[in-house]
Amino acid sequence: MQGISLFDLAEKLNGAVLGNGDCVIFGVETLENASMRDLSFLSKEGYKRYLPLLRRTEAGCVLVDKAKKLELEALSLKTNLLFVDNPSEAFQKGLELFCKASPTTSFSGIHPTSVIHPEAVLSKGVSIGPYAVIEAGASIGKDTQILAHSYVGTNAKIGENCLLFSHSVVREGCILHNRVILQPGCVIGSCGFGYLTSEKGEHTKLSQLGIVVLEDDVEIGANTTIDRARFQETRIKKGTKIDNLCQIAHNVSIGEGNLIVSQTGIAGSTTTGSFCVFAGQSASVGHLKIAPKTTLAARGAFSKSIEEPGGIYNGAPAIPIKEHNRIQAHLRRLEGYVKRIGELEDKIKAIEEAKVCS
Repeated sequence: MQGISLFDLAEKLNGAVLGNGDCVIFGVETLENASMRDLSFLSKEGYKRYLPLLRRTEAGCVLVDKAKKLELEALSLKTNLLFVDNPSEAFQKGLELFCKASPTTSFSGIHPTSVIHPEAVLSKGVSIGPYAVIEAGASIGKDTQILAHSYVGTNAKIGENCLLFSHSVVREGCILHNRVILQPGCVIGSCGFGYLTSEKGEHTKLSQLGIVVLEDDVEIGANTTIDRARFQETRIKKGTKIDNLCQIAHNVSIGEGNLIVSQTGIAGSTTTGSFCVFAGQSASVGHLKIAPKTTLAARGAFSKSIEEPGGIYNGAPAIPIKEHNRIQAHLRRLEGYVKRIGELEDKIKAIEEAKVCS
C-alpha cells in the first residue's frame, strides 16, 4: 500500500500538522492498537474519556479537535497531531483514502436466474442479482441495485440509485424514493399486527391494505421490519437511519433525520418529529406524538407524548434524564437508607420507652 505524508494528508483533510510533516502514514487503527504507520483519531465526544490513550498511543498521527490546540500543545505528546474541525468526520475521509471497500456485488445487469414479470418496468442501469424476484407492475428507478434473493412485490415503486441487499423484501404497493438502502433481511410492508378478538378468545386478522413509504436517503438495517398501514401509510421521512433488528409498527410516521438504534420498537400510529434519537432497546407505546430533537436513552420507553422539543429522557416510563439520574443515584444508596431508617426507628423506640419508664 502506498503511504501518504502528513503534509499531504493535512491538505486532503484540511488540517494543520503539529510534529513531523514528513512522517508517512499507511493505514488506520485505534489509539490503543496503532503503530507509527497508522492514522488514528480522538473524537470531540470522547475527548476526556480517551485522553489517557492519546498520551500512550504509538500512532504516527492522531486527528484531534483544533479547539483543543493550546491544551494539547502543552502536553508534549510523542505522536504527531493533525488539528481538524471534526476528528470523526476527518477520520472517515482518511479511512476512505487507505481502505478501499469491496464491491457490493460481483454481478451486473440482469442475472439470468432472476425472475422478472413482463409487466415490471426497469429503468436504465438497473442491476438485478441472482434469484431475485420482481413482480407485475413493479417499477425500478435508474441505477438501482437489487441483490441476490431479494423480492419486490406487485406495484411496488423503487426510486433511483437505491441499494437492496440480499434477502431484503419490499412488499406490494410500497414506495421507496431515491438513494434508499435496505440492509440484508429487512422487510418493508409486512402486515401490521391487528386482530379482532371474539368473546370466545378467537382472533380474526384485520386486513392491512395500506403501504410503507421510505423517503430519500433513508437506510434500514438488517432484519428490521416496517409494517404496512391498515389503510393509509407508514412513512419514514428523508434522511432517517434505522439500525438492525428494529420494529416499526403500522401507521407510524418517523420524522426527518431520526436515528433509531438496534432493537428499538415503536408501536402503531406514533409520530416523531425531526432529528429525534431512539437509543438501543428503547420503545414507544402507540398513538403518541414525540417533539422534534427529542432523545430517548437506551432501554427507555415513552408512555405519553412529548410536547417540548429538544429534551433528553430515560427510564420506563421515560422521564427527563436529570430526574432519572437522581433517582438512580438514590436507588444505589437504598441499602444505606434502609439501614439508617432502622437505626432511627431504634432510637425513636428507645426514646419512647424512656418516656414511659419516667
